[in-house]
Amino acid sequence: MKKIVLLTLIIFAANAAMSQSTGSTYKTALGVKVYPGAISIKHFTKSNVALEGLGYISNDGFRLTGLYEYHGDFTGVEGLKWYIGGGAHLGVWSDNWRNRYPTRNDGLAIGVDGVLGVDYKIKGAPLNLSFDWQPSFNFIGYNYFEGGWGGIGIRYTF
Repeated sequence: MKKIVLLTLIIFAANAAMSQSTGSTYKTALGVKVYPGAISIKHFTKSNVALEGLGYISNDGFRLTGLYEYHGDFTGVEGLKWYIGGGAHLGVWSDNWRNRYPTRNDGLAIGVDGVLGVDYKIKGAPLNLSFDWQPSFNFIGYNYFEGGWGGIGIRYTF
């Protein structure tokens, strides 16, 4: 049984290595976004439309965000795209949040997000870099506008 599991893992790893995207485009990418610190997965459903999922975890709680992004090319720069889109988030605040901000509601957080950024696929390497601004408005839980989210992302492309 151990040999079968090991063989399956080796075949899976070899397939993943051979399916890396080393051109100037990609279909799916998995990595991290530096601020506020998230796991990021991005998948293109069309050549110019992508879905991105973000999972943030901090001492204040966690937040899951889903974004629908429209991508356009920069003329003359292979692999560089701009994007704009929107989506929603769902999160839960921890006791740490309530202790630091006693006048704010804790618990469930639901809201809407926007995104504006640039996305660069490094030709010859299975890497994608992004830089974006992700403003959001929370309307269930503590109501507020957050204009400071976004940041630099690095992802492994498939």
